[in-house]
Amino acid sequence: MATFVLRRPFALTSALKQLPKAASSTTRTFHSSPVKQQLFTQRSTTPLSSTLSKSRQTFQNAFRRHESSYQGIPNPAAGGTLGQRLLYGGAIIGGTVVAANLLFNRETREDGGMPPYERSFLNETFAHTGLGIGIIGVAASAMHRSGWSYRLMATNPWVVVGCSLVASLGTMYGTFNTSPDNYVQKYALWTGFNVAQAAILSPLLFLQPALLARAGLYTVAMMGSLAFVGATAKQEKYLYLGGPLLAGVALVAVSGFAPLVLPATAVRTLMWSERIWLYGGLAVFGGFTLYDTQKVLQHARLAERGLVRKDVVNESISLELDFLNIFIRMVRILGMQQRRK
Repeated sequence: MATFVLRRPFALTSALKQLPKAASSTTRTFHSSPVKQQLFTQRSTTPLSSTLSKSRQTFQNAFRRHESSYQGIPNPAAGGTLGQRLLYGGAIIGGTVVAANLLFNRETREDGGMPPYERSFLNETFAHTGLGIGIIGVAASAMHRSGWSYRLMATNPWVVVGCSLVASLGTMYGTFNTSPDNYVQKYALWTGFNVAQAAILSPLLFLQPALLARAGLYTVAMMGSLAFVGATAKQEKYLYLGGPLLAGVALVAVSGFAPLVLPATAVRTLMWSERIWLYGGLAVFGGFTLYDTQKVLQHARLAERGLVRKDVVNESISLELDFLNIFIRMVRILGMQQRRK
């Protein structure tokens, strides 16, 4: 639990890297140029709705320029019939599961397979994980349609970081410290935690739905395969990864803050920090998926013996954050690949 708590404060702040490049430059100009001074000096005389409308138009133009780079690019999953698309997605997920199983899972369990209580505990945890991701998606879509994304991107990045950490950590610790017997309060705090994630990730909806769908498919394939490996591997085989992964996520988090601290002239440093955040983060949170899956099974065994309380809501938060961190990196990688074409 200590490993989990120490690494999670950086989960939301790393999502700031997913803002499109054009919009990022617009936001930086908005906060550092004389336009900012002019805007804030006129607030007393300009109606709030007019200011919000101008800001929204500015970001609409910025994202329109950014999204124009995605037009006309062929997508093998976008064409064909529904059956072909399902076959394409199934091949990706199945191939990833087989490859990951052959690579990581050469030593499987020797205790006759997963006991029923472990299977039930794991199924309930992943059901809550899927429900939490669904709540985040619905809430992010509703916030985006209401104009929240524009207001979020017009806010100082450090204010966004601070508020997101307070909201996320507050609801997360509240969920952890609430007894499973008090299910109304626990599920209310858990829902608030998911809404906090949705609030910071809503600007991703400026991107094309096809791009987000592909990123989601690849994330499901990666997490599903690694979770399968973790569930069928020897007991506690990957639990030793907690310490190294904590060190890795600290490095990834520091690299994620680099664009907010370093000057724009430090091009090479920013380039390497971007790569560490992107590919290093993908490897780190893939490792956390293995670790968290085996941690869930360990807690299932402890709960069966009566040593700990059964609490699948707490377990699902860990897997949700693994999913989100992998997803936003998949979005970034796919966007970079399309811009190179």
